[in-house]
Amino acid sequence: MLLMAFCASTTIAQTTDSLAVRLDPNLKKSLNASDQAIYQLALRYNDIEAAKNALYDLIIRNPENARYPELLASLYFEGRQASSAALVALDVLKVNDKSISSLEIAAYSLEQLGALDKALPHFERLYLLSGDNFSLYKSAFIQYNLKKYQEAMNSVGMLAKNAKPDEKIGFPTADNKTQEVSMKAAALNLKGMVYLEQGSKSEAKTAFEEAIQLEPNFELAKENLKKAV
Repeated sequence: MLLMAFCASTTIAQTTDSLAVRLDPNLKKSLNASDQAIYQLALRYNDIEAAKNALYDLIIRNPENARYPELLASLYFEGRQASSAALVALDVLKVNDKSISSLEIAAYSLEQLGALDKALPHFERLYLLSGDNFSLYKSAFIQYNLKKYQEAMNSVGMLAKNAKPDEKIGFPTADNKTQEVSMKAAALNLKGMVYLEQGSKSEAKTAFEEAIQLEPNFELAKENLKKAV
């Protein structure tokens, strides 16, 4: 299904190019202004389908303008349509591989779809371009899940070194709430998890204890520590 959509996207791009050439410049400008107004009004009235339709018209008429598919990808992502969001964002990245918003949408959408191996390079590139430590944590966690333990350790080491004191990350607790802990404590907990998977209980125990020292109420680290004892 996704493969068919990828193939179709090439055809769509070719079609939009040919349509854009046929339009009179003045007519194109007028139609663009009308669709932009419809898009803004649709957002104001929370008519997301109308907003999408306006963006599709703008995309077909202006294939050189990556801003319109970026907006469309955002609408799909906000509407929890991960497949569509990923496909649109990936199309944008073919044209502009430095689009931060498209990298975010592609990474998180692919992760939601369970395509961790495809999400990982987008999280990694997102960190390289933005320096966002949460993207680095996501990279490390996916590397861990994909059993790329050495890569995960490298990411965790960078994170523990570069995490800022005010950076927090949330984890679920036993009572279905969210507990926020420091990014560094989260990195140390993940470091312990990697060691644990590799059978290095002594090193895992040390990492979990360091995480708890930073965040004494860190429930997940405490649970993990029990596995390392």
